[in-house]
Amino acid sequence: MTLPEGVERRPFDGEERLATRGPPVYGEPTDGEWRAWDVRRSKLGAMIDRGMETGLTAGASVLYLGAASGTTVSHVADVAGPTYAVEFAPRPVRDLLAAAADRSNLFPLVKDARSPETYAHVVETDLDLLVQDVATRDQARVAVENARFLAEDGRLAAAIKARSEDVTRDPEDVFAEALAGIEERYEVLDTQRLDPLHDDHLAVVARPK
Repeated sequence: MTLPEGVERRPFDGEERLATRGPPVYGEPTDGEWRAWDVRRSKLGAMIDRGMETGLTAGASVLYLGAASGTTVSHVADVAGPTYAVEFAPRPVRDLLAAAADRSNLFPLVKDARSPETYAHVVETDLDLLVQDVATRDQARVAVENARFLAEDGRLAAAIKARSEDVTRDPEDVFAEALAGIEERYEVLDTQRLDPLHDDHLAVVARPK
């Protein structure tokens, strides 16, 4: 399996794990310049660990929706070029800002991913990668609305959380509905369930139509 340039498998505490080069953010193990990428705390990390072609490449321009406290987006910024990190909740933004302080290419935006028009004047277009990990209803619509920022050959790497859509429904039904919504604007290239690392999550890689 080929990993994205800038991501390696390295031993930490006797276990081979994904790693990127950068300052630590969330108490992860380090080895010199390298820091372990905890795939149990990162859906994108789990996608890469399972061999999905997410579109993360060295120097890529990225829009990350649902950046939270910066756990995953900090690893993305270690590898990528300009990385725009959208997070709505004020509490995790404090940690996100701390992660960005050591990364000149990481740009936190305190915005709602459901309203891309509020950050369209800041985020460049023709981006290489859109990463989505938002805990909200209608996650497919968020992906569709933010497709405006992607280049024609860009990629969407999304983690669809069934419980955020409807805790009472069968996750497979939720995923089927979400995929149908995503396909309004994207061609789906790959899907994988992320259990048991992330219960009731479906990973989706797609490209704009």
